[in-house]
Amino acid sequence: MRNTRALTMIAVALVMALGAVVLAAQWIAGQSATNSNKVAVALLDISMGARVTPELVHMVDWPTNSMPPGALVDLKSTDGRITRTNIQRGEPITEGKLAPAGTTGGLSAVVAAGKRAMTVRVNDVVGVAGFALPGNFVDILVNTQSDYRGDNAPRDQAISKIVLERILVLAIAQESNRDDTKPKVVNAVTLELTPEQVEKLDLARSVGTLSLVLRNQVDPQVANTEGATKSSLLDDGKPQRPAVSAPPSAPPPPPAAVHAPVAKPAPRGETIEVIKGLDRSSQQF
Repeated sequence: MRNTRALTMIAVALVMALGAVVLAAQWIAGQSATNSNKVAVALLDISMGARVTPELVHMVDWPTNSMPPGALVDLKSTDGRITRTNIQRGEPITEGKLAPAGTTGGLSAVVAAGKRAMTVRVNDVVGVAGFALPGNFVDILVNTQSDYRGDNAPRDQAISKIVLERILVLAIAQESNRDDTKPKVVNAVTLELTPEQVEKLDLARSVGTLSLVLRNQVDPQVANTEGATKSSLLDDGKPQRPAVSAPPSAPPPPPAAVHAPVAKPAPRGETIEVIKGLDRSSQQF
């Protein structure tokens, strides 16, 4: 009897323990479901300008409180879309990394709305020795002849001036891969510009020679320069010569004093001394 009662209590305890485990598992699963959501993540590395297919994406649980902005939660919304940037394996696929639905592949899918892509011819020097890679920002420098700017400035003075700043490099030659960090000397660079910048760049390359200046990726500072000319290049840092003043001129001689005419004394006549006794007098004739 005692053994039967003990076995019965053990069985009841096991059933209650199993029930508690099941209830705890269901509660944990419910808590996880309410605190996470399905997010589309790249299953493989996806290059810029590639078309996304279901084989390249899978859905994973992502904490709700740390969802990436614009993350896609539907696998169908990624099918056939074109990537605007490189997407690494395991990286969430967001709306900002994809071109609008219906966009065909190629470089046109990478160009931002309101921007234009323009290609300029470069050489190993102009192209910053191949260090200007897709995704970098560059300034554009033009060397040309300045217009007449004043009475003291020469009419055809050479000048170098930064005409465009913080321009995004979309592609080098015909490659838009941003993963390669090695310098590559190419003969053409494709830049992303606004319509106004396109006009400036087209005019700059027709009136002078262009150079690309590589700049820091996170530096938004605008350089307000007046341009370098031959005169400013040669005079830069040299002490100014003191102006040579003319020797003071001798003061003009003072005007001659005007004197009143001196009256000449009247000519004197003959004087005769007259003596009368003890008296003496003089008479003049």
